[in-house]
Amino acid sequence: MSESPDRTPLPRSFFDRPVLDVAPDLLGRTLVRHSPEGRTELRLTEVEAYAGAIDPGSHAFRGRTARNAVMFGPPGHAYVYFTYGMWHCLNVVCGPEGEASGVLLRAGEIVRGAELARPRRRSARYDHELAKGPARLATALDVGLSLNGTDACDPAPDAPLTLLTGTPPARHRLRSGPRTGVGGDGAPHPWRFWIDGDPTVSPYRPHTPRKRPLDSGGPTA
Repeated sequence: MSESPDRTPLPRSFFDRPVLDVAPDLLGRTLVRHSPEGRTELRLTEVEAYAGAIDPGSHAFRGRTARNAVMFGPPGHAYVYFTYGMWHCLNVVCGPEGEASGVLLRAGEIVRGAELARPRRRSARYDHELAKGPARLATALDVGLSLNGTDACDPAPDAPLTLLTGTPPARHRLRSGPRTGVGGDGAPHPWRFWIDGDPTVSPYRPHTPRKRPLDSGGPTA
């Protein structure tokens, strides 16, 4: 029996497009995480686009480093970074190889494997809070630096990360606005996209200047 259309892995060509085309098109897609404990699936409800060399909010704005090297590689790969000394965030690389754009996966609904996500997110009172924010999403799915560079287009049944076609929402439910926590010249860009009315979408918070030095990689990609 063939797999249903919404279970088909997204092809690399899906990600080999401008980041502002890919980002809203990721809403409603299914992210599958195979961990040693089992399989968890998440329906994406909120993302943010980061446009590399033209975007002051992007990790790649000042060029290639050891930390952001995955962003300069082929599209469709995961870029995972550690931030604030305690959290991981998960992104997917977009656009032509070498241009270093990416989409931060900000929030989603756990649609399979909630029994695996709950022990990872013991502070969540309700299931819709399990992946409500980028660090919570990574924690709920057990995503760490070991997955940096993972091919999210891998069709293997036991691939660590795979993005499936899923079911995109109706266009009238799509919203966009400023990115969370981004200041300076990148603040006005309406490059955060979400599904209107979905309880898993994280609250918007404007940029707040830091009062003491912290890890330079906030929730951006």
